[in-house]
Amino acid sequence: MSHNTKGQKTRLAKAHRQNHRVPTWVIIKTDRKVVSHPKRRHWRRSSLDVK
Repeated sequence: MSHNTKGQKTRLAKAHRQNHRVPTWVIIKTDRKVVSHPKRRHWRRSSLDVK
């Protein structure tokens, strides 16, 4: 595998940060109306378009 460039690494890191679950305090505060978010990405099911 080749080395990642700095820009590619930062974009991968951003995608990694965005892929977290909804915080517990949000679930509690909204009385379980918000328990998941639609932009959650599974590493095997969908691919990233990182350039």
